[in-house]
Amino acid sequence: MTRTLKLRLAAVILLAIAPPAAVLIVVAATQPGYWPWVTIALVAGSVGAILTAGTIIGLATRSAQRIGAIASALAGRRPPAHFTSDSRDAIGRAEHLLLEAADSVIADLARLSEEADEFDAILRGMSEAVVVTAANGAVVLLNGAAVRMFALSEGTDYRGRDFVELCRDPRLQEFVARAMSSSGGPSAANGQPMPAAEITIQTPAPRHLSASAAPLHPARPGAAAWVFVFYDITQLKSYETVRSDFIANLTHELRTPLSALCGYAETLMGGVEDAETRQRFLGIIERQARRLSRLLDDLISLSDLERGFAALKLEALEPRRAIAEAVDVMQEQAHRQGVTLAMKCPEGLPTISADRDRVQQVMLNLIDNAIKYTPRGGSVTVEARGLTDTLDGRTQPGVEFIVADTGDGIPAADIPRLTERFYRVDRARSRELGGTGLGLAIVKHIVQLHHGRLRIESRLREGTTVTVWLPAIESQPAA
Repeated sequence: MTRTLKLRLAAVILLAIAPPAAVLIVVAATQPGYWPWVTIALVAGSVGAILTAGTIIGLATRSAQRIGAIASALAGRRPPAHFTSDSRDAIGRAEHLLLEAADSVIADLARLSEEADEFDAILRGMSEAVVVTAANGAVVLLNGAAVRMFALSEGTDYRGRDFVELCRDPRLQEFVARAMSSSGGPSAANGQPMPAAEITIQTPAPRHLSASAAPLHPARPGAAAWVFVFYDITQLKSYETVRSDFIANLTHELRTPLSALCGYAETLMGGVEDAETRQRFLGIIERQARRLSRLLDDLISLSDLERGFAALKLEALEPRRAIAEAVDVMQEQAHRQGVTLAMKCPEGLPTISADRDRVQQVMLNLIDNAIKYTPRGGSVTVEARGLTDTLDGRTQPGVEFIVADTGDGIPAADIPRLTERFYRVDRARSRELGGTGLGLAIVKHIVQLHHGRLRIESRLREGTTVTVWLPAIESQPAA
């Protein structure tokens, strides 16, 4: 209770008792015998007035304190302390209504805070870049994905800056300007299609973005007016390119043997009198048919490996036995090519846990490639040796399978692409030798399924070395 209110209340009480007091004093002056009664009446009236004033002041003070406590709780965004008020008087009812209003405001603030936290978590978890701007293009908000996409500084606050400071690529700036000027701005957004486009930017590496803009209705100048969402489709574009290349390569690989089959078949159907020529044509048809069969077998095998349909049948496998079986199979081919095929494998190598057929497939592919691309008089060496490597941050014992040849070698620029489907360094020579272009892609997937590593090293005119490392059985990680 303020001093002013106390003084006003005292003045009101004095004014209320002054007239009857004056009347009693006049009566006592005219009738001397009434002085004792007048004095008692004045004293009783004054005491009653003081007690009444004290009660009113106490009630008003407690009410003011309760209202002040509610106001303080609202200012601090805390739930106010509840109290029992007398609902029979106007002040008590007003306090009760004020307390209910305060509870409602605090509940709304808590809900808004929870929604803000959820919104912030959603923005932080989005892989799409989100940038919110005002009507004049000033940044209001952006998420972490936008910071990473536009290669911005993590610790810098970009709020209030122009959108051009996020990315200066002219194609992106053109999209933003076109979106903001479309349909008369944010106020004319209802029923209008959202601006969208695919953009290629440099930040500094090329990125393909799918961009869209959604208008808002700002309640005040400087408030959020546009939401821009940018989705990085660079990888998707890369997949589309790979798919297109695969279809083009597959079409080319199929067309060559099919053209030969059709051509020689038509010739034979037309009649070939010379028996030797007829046999030669039939031999070509057989070779091309086998080539098609190998191509389809490799495609099916690669497809199963890539989609995870090729379940491994793991068993304890001795490295020496694995390479000995492969060398035995390829020895005849090496002899026909005039290539020396040798094996080097010390005793006591650790046992590996592997799929015998898949490891055999890897070794046969590697030895077959080495023999094909090694000139007559050259050599191919197949070797196994123990080697401890680091896998997932742990020291891991294992076995290296090495296939080294003395062929022409491979240019360094081509080595990273050797495991791509249908990739060939010398396409004409590869087709002449009957290769499908899928062998190393299959090898790569089989090695990955065994948690191993594949390494290719080559020098021109010196030869190529392909190394496959597989972990030993004692520490084979769970598949």
